[in-house]
Amino acid sequence: MRLTLISLIAGVVSIGFVGVGIAFAEPSKPPVPEDEMVSRYIDATQQQQSALRGGTMEVDIDANVPNMKTQGKLHALKSISKSGKIIYHALGFSGDNSVKTEVIARYLKAEVDAAQDGQNFSITPENYKFKYKGVEERDGRDVYILHVTPRHKKVGLFKGELWVDSQTYLPVRESGSFVKTPSIFLKKMQFVRVYDIQNGVAVLQRMQSKAEVRFIGPVELNVNYFKFSKEEPDAVAGASDPQP
Repeated sequence: MRLTLISLIAGVVSIGFVGVGIAFAEPSKPPVPEDEMVSRYIDATQQQQSALRGGTMEVDIDANVPNMKTQGKLHALKSISKSGKIIYHALGFSGDNSVKTEVIARYLKAEVDAAQDGQNFSITPENYKFKYKGVEERDGRDVYILHVTPRHKKVGLFKGELWVDSQTYLPVRESGSFVKTPSIFLKKMQFVRVYDIQNGVAVLQRMQSKAEVRFIGPVELNVNYFKFSKEEPDAVAGASDPQP
């Protein structure tokens, strides 16, 4: 029963970390009109969706259930086909098999299913309201901080922050708490996603998520992405089972 409760997390965690609070910058006059800032962000992210297709990256997925003293780590290769289909090819696993099947495998399946179903969790004016909060410096470049609030309280949407690069208008960080959980057993879910801009494309660098589960306590998932490439090996393209 305990791991069954843990598995309820997968559907939402795939859309998201963290155990850090949200600290907003002091509001100030935006250097670019807020509407224009959002419009440029939308244009940039729409263009980059196609840029990521046909690419591959290596992934390390660490899952931890502290109160049950179980954990596991999966090393895998993730590929995105030219049509947007996500495929995972497991390269190695260490740890508790229950974490592998009930947490990591379900997380992978949820991400694959969401991509295939075309579920719309994107940060757009259709789903969110935006409010400019200020400017911060990241790696020697200014980033605009926007507070995002979902227009509807539904699973997959969150309330928190969006950091946008001032030069490319691509996302560099997203963080917050999901406004609705898929089960009464889940009390709270938080996440942080960090991106690295590579050749004009925002490539996901790491994702951390934490959920508070009734009767179990925290369940943590940390995902690191690296070695992004536009090549799509035949062996990976032929793999169809996302479960490690």
